[in-house]
Amino acid sequence: MIGAIAALTIGESWLFSHTVLASPSLENAIALKIDNLKQSDTQWIEIDLSEQHLFAWTGKNQDFSAVISTGKAETPTYPGVYAIQRKYTSDRMRGADYDIPNVPNVLYYDRGYALHGANWHHNFGTTMSHGCVNLPLGNAEWLFDWAKIGTPVVIHQ
Repeated sequence: MIGAIAALTIGESWLFSHTVLASPSLENAIALKIDNLKQSDTQWIEIDLSEQHLFAWTGKNQDFSAVISTGKAETPTYPGVYAIQRKYTSDRMRGADYDIPNVPNVLYYDRGYALHGANWHHNFGTTMSHGCVNLPLGNAEWLFDWAKIGTPVVIHQ
């Protein structure tokens, strides 16, 4: 385990800080959250890091799936349970080594981390990002229209 878990409870959603890269406690909490979501009628998003795949669910019914690109080893996408906090049809994203204007269909789930469209690469299915979840443009648009503020986002290995 690296770091320690910092959890914040919001209603029945748990938000984890990304100071932990791998921990049995975090994996168990994620598995429990998935089980609870599948027994509900809640819309939720699953990110499978090992498969580089996103699934949109309503309870246990899969509504959508897409091949994605998540964070590279040096800039990982962190496992945890989050919720969509802000939505922008377009936003500018900046970091130490990038500055991308007009990023489409941005769904922020944890500070500067987001699900969004990516038109600067077509290598979906491989890790490419600085920690965000990149989707092909059409898939990002579908997800943006489907998701609401507060939609749970579950990220796991």
